[in-house]
Amino acid sequence: MKTLSSAQTFLMKVLFPGVWISLFGLGTILLWLNTMHGTNRDLPSEEMKWLFLIAWIAGSAFILWVCAGLKRVRIDATNLYISNYLWEISVPLASISAVTENRWINIHPVTVHFRDTTQFGPKITFMPTIRIFAFWSSHPVVTELKQLAGLIRT
Repeated sequence: MKTLSSAQTFLMKVLFPGVWISLFGLGTILLWLNTMHGTNRDLPSEEMKWLFLIAWIAGSAFILWVCAGLKRVRIDATNLYISNYLWEISVPLASISAVTENRWINIHPVTVHFRDTTQFGPKITFMPTIRIFAFWSSHPVVTELKQLAGLIRT
């Protein structure tokens, strides 16, 4: 069995959102409670407070949208094994209808769309292994999955 998802998936799915949202939220709350001061002991401006609140809400939403739904994905000759770290399901490779990726997000999330809805829904997203200096190029796992699913010919 081969693992397609990155070893850092758990960190990006659970730890990173939890730490970022908590720490940025704590900083925002401290600003609103006027416990943080500038270099001259100045209180933060109302604009600064609102800017941090908006950044915290927008940043939290973006991080949850990108990271919280990530799955761990493994593959063998006939099936895709998908886990959310609580349970794992098996989906035949023939059930894959499309494979896409988002090159604009640095973790290059890959989305696998299914012909029928699975227990995780009609599609799943995973973080493929990290490639250094591969900025906007397509991850090879996209082509590999398409070939194994019979979506493209070799």
